[in-house]
Amino acid sequence: MRRELTDGFELDDDPDRVDVDLVHRHLSEECYWALGRPRDVVEASIAGSARVIGLYGADGEQVGFARMISDGATRAYLADVFVLPVAQGRGLGVEIVREAVEAEQYADMPIVLHTLDAHSLYERFGFTAPTERVMERRRPD
Repeated sequence: MRRELTDGFELDDDPDRVDVDLVHRHLSEECYWALGRPRDVVEASIAGSARVIGLYGADGEQVGFARMISDGATRAYLADVFVLPVAQGRGLGVEIVREAVEAEQYADMPIVLHTLDAHSLYERFGFTAPTERVMERRRPD
């Protein structure tokens, strides 16, 4: 998939196009959920994802990212969604999430997401607050 957006931006799900250095740097230094995440873990998470979506500017430089984890049949998990500050405020985060969750293979599948922010963005796509049935196993410190 390659989809053009406004102002020369585009979405692309080619994993070979992902700028792993940029994704690692942003996740490990700027994102509360991934601070300190080692580069080899970022590489493995990209390789092991069912789908990765990159957001690219008119110059081809990557400015956003998201990935889907799924068994391909019953469940999916949306992870590591971000848009760099240089590209924020243009609705591009909405487009990344739309591409991730409305793609044919995930359109009718339950999708889990954990986040402390951007709730109104995710609510547009049917995400709701966790229920008593949602449980999460955390890694021991």
